[in-house]
Amino acid sequence: MKKKTWVISLGGSKIVPDDADLNFLQDFRRIILRYSKDSKFVIVCGGGSVSRKYIDALKKDRKSDYLQSLAGISVTRLNARFVSYLFGIDPEKGIPTDMKEVENLLKKNDFVFCGGLRYAPDQTSDTTAARLASHLNAQFINITNVKGLYSADPKKDKTSEFIEKITWKDFNSMVNKIKFSAGQHFVLDQSSAEEIMKHKTATFIVGNLREFEKVLSNKPFVGTTISG
Repeated sequence: MKKKTWVISLGGSKIVPDDADLNFLQDFRRIILRYSKDSKFVIVCGGGSVSRKYIDALKKDRKSDYLQSLAGISVTRLNARFVSYLFGIDPEKGIPTDMKEVENLLKKNDFVFCGGLRYAPDQTSDTTAARLASHLNAQFINITNVKGLYSADPKKDKTSEFIEKITWKDFNSMVNKIKFSAGQHFVLDQSSAEEIMKHKTATFIVGNLREFEKVLSNKPFVGTTISG
């Protein structure tokens, strides 16, 4: 039986909120190993607050958006290598840097780790994950540090409303009201919103591993579903 493929966007804020969150990552590993009996996983690691610290410093020094983005990509790849080590994997050829390389690795392995792939303007590791999901005909799960999508940033606006379900089109319109910036902090970036709308990729946003596992097992969960 052919295994189902999932692409997971694992936010850097979940990997290294302040210090590396070993308890979270051990639980994440346990879930992935359990479900890898029936599924394959591409785990795209974000840069989180660490990447934003480098990006902010470069921005203050008036360096280009291109250099800011390269700094962010470097952190995502470091995080991917770190998480792969926790799974006992030493990627001999390094972290993959293009979709074909990810695809080839997935043919031989049940899980593959990467960060941002090659530089492209106005994109974060979320776009990498969304494009991989469409390329691999996979379902897409974004694990972030809020329980799902809100009408506004819930940490700044207490009147923001939680959105349980939204269409690809409405989500794309919502995201594109925000101006892109390198290292931006939103559940998904503009390019990923366009990507999942274009390819009609089933997408789920969750804030913790309990809900993540419910999505994998096709059970009702607390989070956001983006679909038709």
